[in-house]
Amino acid sequence: MIAGPAAGPNGCNDMRMVIDELLKGPGSWLSTRKSTGVVISSRVRLARNVANVAFPGWAGEDERVRLCGRLQGILSDLRTVSAPSVFDMATLDTIDKDVLRERHLISHELCERGRGSAVAVGAEERISVMINEEDHLRLQAMSPGLNLPAMLKELNAVDTEIEERVEYAFADGKGYLTACPSNVGTGMRASAMLHLGGLRMVGEVEPVVNGLEKMGLAVRGLLGEGTEAHGSMYQVSNQHTLGESEDEILGGLMMIIEDLIQHEQNARARLAERGATRLADAVSRARGLLLHCRILGSQEALDLLSDLRLGVEMGLVANLKIERLNEIMLLTQPGHLQKMARKILNPEERDVLRAQIVQSRLKGTSIVG
Repeated sequence: MIAGPAAGPNGCNDMRMVIDELLKGPGSWLSTRKSTGVVISSRVRLARNVANVAFPGWAGEDERVRLCGRLQGILSDLRTVSAPSVFDMATLDTIDKDVLRERHLISHELCERGRGSAVAVGAEERISVMINEEDHLRLQAMSPGLNLPAMLKELNAVDTEIEERVEYAFADGKGYLTACPSNVGTGMRASAMLHLGGLRMVGEVEPVVNGLEKMGLAVRGLLGEGTEAHGSMYQVSNQHTLGESEDEILGGLMMIIEDLIQHEQNARARLAERGATRLADAVSRARGLLLHCRILGSQEALDLLSDLRLGVEMGLVANLKIERLNEIMLLTQPGHLQKMARKILNPEERDVLRAQIVQSRLKGTSIVG
């Protein structure tokens, strides 16, 4: 789906054409033809830095540009990443950056970067590697459902290939050296995106989230750090990487996520047994509003789509698959809306277009019973 890195005088336009292609599919972390259940997606990220080179926050622009050029050459030629495309942050406009961020391929911080920063994206968006964000390299692998061990294995292969050509900053007794002290050690952050619609509906999601934070886990919203959990979407990840191996960190996180899945399933069972009328009402209201509104804000859309998603997963909605809801959730993000419109839209224009897109994709659905 993604072409190789752009070159020549039309490189900027070529990269935009590649980003246009992204809108034809939901990306690897959402592209599933069956329901993944409570866990929507998994992600593993590794932070790495080049030895004897200043971290991006301390390096001068010329130094960042030189290193970025060197790393782009390495990433565009990786055997372990299928058909990588390299996007230079200096040549992308705000809308294209937002599309990449909304697809979880780059961070908010990389969106703010220009010369000397880039991202390499593999075919199907399964693997991406950011250059000169907080660290010299941020490698990540994403997949639908709960698939963390496989993501780590895949990402370790990419990491090993890069290390064959680059000496990493590493210290005995500490591990990989990173710009943020909390990443020192393995440099690994693993996370799962969960839909906790049942717990939210029974009023138990807040104490669950508070308990996770007390256990030392990070809990964030759909778009990661600094975002709230609209649409009952929660990213749960480890916070510390020093003193434990990758497998130990992953094992502990997997146990907690499996416990969360059980809590959510119990909440849904209670809704079906004792709160069926309230659940059916919430699902019907969500579908009605989404089908008939004229203006639809992004946060309201996520919350309504969350109730509708819960209804689909509990058998209350006909002629609607999770795959279609995943597509709607992504295409109604601000960057995607403006990319489809091929122009910058003000907030009200985005809200109008969002309502139109949702309605066109929910036609033919119905409530069961």
